[in-house]
Amino acid sequence: MDFKSMKYYLYWLYCQFELITCSYLMEPWEKILFYTFNITMLVMISYTAYLFIPVHINTAFQFFLHLLGNQHENAVSIVK
Repeated sequence: MDFKSMKYYLYWLYCQFELITCSYLMEPWEKILFYTFNITMLVMISYTAYLFIPVHINTAFQFFLHLLGNQHENAVSIVK
């Protein structure tokens, strides 16, 4: 793809976004508030997913290992 067609494609995506969200009907100050809110929510959801999804996957993995019989070893070994 050349630069000119990429530019038109991105502009087409932006127009589609405005049509889907009906933001083309908004005034400029309303668009700023709307886009700011949407970007803020996207960043917060991404950050939360980055923090908590690996923890939940690890917990689920440990749970299923426990169900299958692979016990997690204690840090202290017992010497007889």
